[in-house]
Amino acid sequence: MSNYQQVLTPKNCQMIFIDQQPQMAFGVQSIDRQVLKNNVVGLAKAAKAFNVPTTITTVETTSFSGHTYPELLAVFPENKILERTSMNSWDDQNVRDALAANGRKKVVVSGLWTEVCNTTFALCAMLEGGYEIYMVADASGGTSSDAHKYAMDRMVQAGCVPVTWQQVLLEWQRDWAHRDTYDAVMAIVKEHSGAYGMGVDYAYTMVHGAPERVSHGERIGPNPAKVVN
Repeated sequence: MSNYQQVLTPKNCQMIFIDQQPQMAFGVQSIDRQVLKNNVVGLAKAAKAFNVPTTITTVETTSFSGHTYPELLAVFPENKILERTSMNSWDDQNVRDALAANGRKKVVVSGLWTEVCNTTFALCAMLEGGYEIYMVADASGGTSSDAHKYAMDRMVQAGCVPVTWQQVLLEWQRDWAHRDTYDAVMAIVKEHSGAYGMGVDYAYTMVHGAPERVSHGERIGPNPAKVVN
């Protein structure tokens, strides 16, 4: 269990998005679909900001599931999309090769559906590949609340670690004095973190006296070394 006690860092993990496609999202009942997409895209932007190696898979794109969310593709325009027919991504050699090439045993997972594609991938990747799986519960969805819950329970019993997308983002940041990623994290938080993001805007303008309106790309807010989370 000592490996699971290690904090996630941008250097010790990789990311996989499994079947974040519209037809798969249509069947999701465990989380509001717009919230789901928001969380997925926020997590993707976090992986991009921290240069975390990222794999994107799809299943039966043209015959059933539709294309990956354009907002997700926009974050990783250079990534090759790994298309397959199997419900279990682990069954596809291209997926296994992509994970192996990244050389990191901690895998952060966001996918649809929790009870099918996520569960089978997680169980097989742990058992056959020796990977440590960190399942992002609020960037994944099931066909019912029970389907999602019991799939998460099953994976946790097998050794999977449940996390949330914002938890992963802040675990990667770790210290507000990390200036190289501070601006990117604040931008993600303001756009995707709901009340937390609103609080950041409030603190910038009302506490730190930042201008109410700023031009595109202009940095606002205090010195990150002085920010209190």
